[in-house]
Amino acid sequence: MINCRALRWGAPGQPLTPPLDLHLPAGSLSAVIGANGSGKSSLLKVLAGLQKPLSGKVELATPKPGGLAFLAQQQHLDRQFPISLQELVAAGFWGKRDTAPTRAYKLQAALEDWCLSGLEKRPLMALSGGELQRALLARLSLTEAPLLMLDEPHAALDELGQSLLWQHLHRWHAEGRTLLVVCHDLAAVRQHIAQTLLVHSSGCVLAPSQELISPALQAQVA
Repeated sequence: MINCRALRWGAPGQPLTPPLDLHLPAGSLSAVIGANGSGKSSLLKVLAGLQKPLSGKVELATPKPGGLAFLAQQQHLDRQFPISLQELVAAGFWGKRDTAPTRAYKLQAALEDWCLSGLEKRPLMALSGGELQRALLARLSLTEAPLLMLDEPHAALDELGQSLLWQHLHRWHAEGRTLLVVCHDLAAVRQHIAQTLLVHSSGCVLAPSQELISPALQAQVA
């Protein structure tokens, strides 16, 4: 599903890591961890085609269009934009040809799944950080893309939101989707995600989460 060969990324002339060779098969669930500034978010953007690599190749075995859905950090969203929560979530239908009744049913189901019922008409500026994050995740779920890349999806979520997040990640994985998740909560990664890519200036390491995430690494990366 995701293949990288001699991939390098970062500022021009300043690659963040040595060349990366990476293969993530279809249906895999993988985390990306690393210290602040190590290049986790940049890597996700390069893999998604939102940012050009310094060198190397990225190949994604996904259908076009609609094969890839990307969840960016909410700080990149203009909360002053005059739309409601419902309109934000419904943007997940972009490019799809569902009938109006089907869309209405799926939209209501997504709102209920993410505990957003009753907030449909609320403007973005009136949402809490957790409500906005759940709305962005609900929008992502409506895409039904086979490849999902999520950059810190746990950000701003309270205990309920985090529980919903992990439930949905496991559900999407069980459906056969491929997921790549940037996450700072190493304890949660160790519990919920089988394999992890550690991004480090000396080189990237892909290994089972239970083996890779040690107490010493948690102190270093958290």
